[in-house]
Amino acid sequence: MSATAAEPRPTEPPSRVLRAAFRGFAAIEKVGNKLPSPFWLFWILAGVVILLSAALAAAGVSTVHPGTQESIRVQSLLSRAGLTMMVEGAVDNFATFPPLATILIVGFGIAVAEASGLFTTMLRRMVARVPGRYLTFALSMTAMVAHVAGDAAYVTLIPLGALIYRAAGRSPVLGCIVAYVSVSAGYDASPSLTTTDVLLSSISTAAAHTIDADYVVTPVANYFFGLASSVLVALVITLVVDKVIARRSDLDPDEPVAALSAAELKAIEVTPEQRRALRVTGLVALGFVALLAAAVIPAPSPLRGEGGSIVESPLITGMSLVLCLFFTLLGWVYGRMTGTFRAARDIVDALADGTRTYAPILVLFFAISQFLAYFKWTNIGSVIAVEGAQTLKDLHLSGWTVLVGIAVLITFMNLIITSGSALWALAAPVLVPMLMLIGIEPETTQAVYRVADSVTNCVTPMSPYFAMALGFIQQHKKSAGIGTLASFTIPIAAVVWVAWIAFFVAWYLLGIPFGVS
Repeated sequence: MSATAAEPRPTEPPSRVLRAAFRGFAAIEKVGNKLPSPFWLFWILAGVVILLSAALAAAGVSTVHPGTQESIRVQSLLSRAGLTMMVEGAVDNFATFPPLATILIVGFGIAVAEASGLFTTMLRRMVARVPGRYLTFALSMTAMVAHVAGDAAYVTLIPLGALIYRAAGRSPVLGCIVAYVSVSAGYDASPSLTTTDVLLSSISTAAAHTIDADYVVTPVANYFFGLASSVLVALVITLVVDKVIARRSDLDPDEPVAALSAAELKAIEVTPEQRRALRVTGLVALGFVALLAAAVIPAPSPLRGEGGSIVESPLITGMSLVLCLFFTLLGWVYGRMTGTFRAARDIVDALADGTRTYAPILVLFFAISQFLAYFKWTNIGSVIAVEGAQTLKDLHLSGWTVLVGIAVLITFMNLIITSGSALWALAAPVLVPMLMLIGIEPETTQAVYRVADSVTNCVTPMSPYFAMALGFIQQHKKSAGIGTLASFTIPIAAVVWVAWIAFFVAWYLLGIPFGVS
């Protein structure tokens, strides 16, 4: 199917609001470019904690734990005990950092599934034959599913979106924008469990231990909300794009759009062999889930938790291994059927290649783990949480008001710190225990964080994927720049933020469980 570009139309000048937004994002980019990488940023913060702990300890700063009535005093890291902890505890701080093993174990399975070609084929299959009127929703919903592939979703889906839109006779620029916004603005929404669920829940659990040493935030603690949110975000993006963005006069590529070449057709085509492999892999996935259900449903099952609990069962608390086995199995089945994997050593090669992609994360985790260990040991976080909770009680603010305020704060922080795990590692040690003390569960705090952490991903020039998306768009519209992309993403992100926050508030006020907890 081919498409011909429409007659050139005069480009509408950006509105005053958009011009102001462009200036604001230019300032953010300028400031952000002066910041060190997250690795050095956390070491700088660790240095601040060291000096601050010494000053607060000398001043005798303390508080009283509202539950145990025990005195909590700030400890100095420049004391003998503090220096011993920093030197002797460095290895343990890193080795016991909750997300470390989690991200590696789940990453093993995802690496196998990705290397087999399963994710790429599945995404192509989901949007390749969708009727034109449903194309935007199909592409956006496919992006929600693609979150299971992590950052690989950007690389796969943005160029695929352009090709699919071209094949449907629509602007490839619009296809890039829909794919990019859907992956980034809805990054923490998905109809399936992802590495983000496991990663954030482990950080939340560690933060909750400040108040309750036995509290556990499971990987499925936000699953119901994430599932519903994925549909909501896809619908909102579809509405804004098809009713507003698609009517803009500057969407047309700089040159007439030619028919898809043979190579491009092949890039979106799903062969009969791949379709058969997808069907079999889908049946294996259903069988895997059914087997787990059959193993855990009987009351005397050894896979049940203490007292017959399903929530505290090994399948939930060990979700990282379950996901690893799940994706490894699906990748192996698909790879064997399509010829991607021919021998057992191919699995080992896929694991090794996949692990390399996590090297930057492991380096960052080393810095984060030391900062968090210092922060926890000094008791600064506990003092802030207790005093902050008392301040919120004195203000007599309703729970939803506090949560929306936190959403606003995180939204702006995300413009600078674009790594979701890094930002939550920074915010959770204060927010989670503070809100626990005023009756807001960690699962709820984590849920509102996920909304705020997602939406501005598509507008901040600090995100490496912003530049990637712009590069794909420039393949079709060479005159496009940062302002061009921002002028498309800002209005979409603004509407998604309002709709998603309103959805969260309604969910919270209705008392609907955010997931299994």
